[in-house]
Amino acid sequence: MAAEPPSTEPVRENATSGAAADKPIRKPGLLRSSGLVGIFTFISRILGLLRDMVIARYFGAGPEADAFFVAFKIPNFLRRLFAEGAFNQAFVPVLSEYRSRFSHADVKTLVNSVAGTLGFVLMIVCLLAVAGSPAITAVFAPGFVGDEVRFPLASEMLRITFPYLLLVSLTAFAGSILNSYDRYAIPALTPVILNLSLIGAAVWLAPLMTNPIMGLAWGVLIAGTLQLLFQLPFLLRLGLLPRPRLDYRHEGVTRIMKLMAPALFGVSVSQINLLLDTVLASFLQAGSVSWLYYSDRLAELPLGVFAIAIGTVILPNLSRDHASASHEQFARTLDWAVRAVLLIGVPAALALVILAEPLLAALFHYGEVQERDIFMSAQSLRAYSLGLLGFMLIKILAPGFFSRQDMRTPVRIAVIAMSANMVFNLILVWPLAHAGLALATALSAWLNAGLLWRALHKEKVFRFQPGWGRFLSQLLGANLVMGAALWWWRSSTEAWLAFSAWDRVVEMTVLVVGGGVIYFLVLGLAGVRLRHFIGRRQ
Repeated sequence: MAAEPPSTEPVRENATSGAAADKPIRKPGLLRSSGLVGIFTFISRILGLLRDMVIARYFGAGPEADAFFVAFKIPNFLRRLFAEGAFNQAFVPVLSEYRSRFSHADVKTLVNSVAGTLGFVLMIVCLLAVAGSPAITAVFAPGFVGDEVRFPLASEMLRITFPYLLLVSLTAFAGSILNSYDRYAIPALTPVILNLSLIGAAVWLAPLMTNPIMGLAWGVLIAGTLQLLFQLPFLLRLGLLPRPRLDYRHEGVTRIMKLMAPALFGVSVSQINLLLDTVLASFLQAGSVSWLYYSDRLAELPLGVFAIAIGTVILPNLSRDHASASHEQFARTLDWAVRAVLLIGVPAALALVILAEPLLAALFHYGEVQERDIFMSAQSLRAYSLGLLGFMLIKILAPGFFSRQDMRTPVRIAVIAMSANMVFNLILVWPLAHAGLALATALSAWLNAGLLWRALHKEKVFRFQPGWGRFLSQLLGANLVMGAALWWWRSSTEAWLAFSAWDRVVEMTVLVVGGGVIYFLVLGLAGVRLRHFIGRRQ
């Protein structure tokens, strides 16, 4: 029998009936909340780079590494597409509405029903995927078909890594609940477990395996289990630890499912574009998948630390603004997010272009990674960097639609961007090989971001706040000075490849810290102050 819709009378239970149920919705400063998420995400991303350094040292960029990256990328891609993408963007606005309008018991019923339905669907998907792993490998990496090393190895590892999708999707579900209750730190810290697990698997588990690369696959599965277990106590403290109930007819579940279908494209187009890169790269020379992976990991550092952190914080805030018809606050929040992304995204992209080889050499030029791998990865890193700001803008413009439960507009834009990416891929892959794939993804990201902004502006949802002209001139001046300083300071690529590990650490620290000090010093002299970005909620 279908679940009855909750009572329309707003009710708040007292503290004895559910932890934190009687507390008013807190609206912390956006900068403080984004900064908290950013700090923990930064820790996770640094450990992620350390993880990739360890993997590069032990496995290099050869056929076995290519096979693992495909076996890991498939469930990881689906995680971003379904769990952290479409599901999160559909679930958070509905949960925020339930929290604002209904009782804690109604919220708990919604959580139980979503947990049961989501878990059941993902379990079926995982069973089918494990049984048909060769077919899935052929679809996601058709260039591996016929390869006596990469195809069977990727198929075998996929049987181990695919259940990670179930575990990490439930983890993302738990994280969405915590974020909706302004508990941002724990979901942001959770990815650290994946990085620590893979580092441990590469160092200690891999040597015990007949084929050492299989240790990484088991490390992924172990990480998914630990990530889910880590978040459960915090849900218990909120009084929202799920008791899964298969009830797909629940009113909230039905709405989430309807919102998810179009959101699959609207929020995750960049992930689909990256996957297309992997598919086409599988046809290129051995090492192409790994070169794209290493460069993408570096480009994702500022994306994850800043843009995703800001997007994570503004989605529940925008959802509450929409639910309470606070249109002016909604517009100010979006404007603040765009300025914050430009403040960090522009210098980050510029630094990645100028320091591509030094960064890659400092992080990955050890063990099995050769000089040629650094040069080839630098090509795709520069291409990805050209689209970094576009990627970051997508992360904070898309919530402007999802928070209003408008999924149709992002879908239409996503289809346009995906189609353009396919055309760009076919045009650029032949003259530029793997770097052409990265450049195509960057161009489609800018197209996606531009169309999202135009739609928000046309609907008068995004409105420029005062001071944009001065802000852009300040931003331009600071980036010109910082870029010139980095270009002048950096040593030649040949010198970086010859440096010892310690020399690379020292030189890179000087470049990063020095560039950052110069950038923010020039901004300060130009009149930019921290109080301009506090983003306090009313």
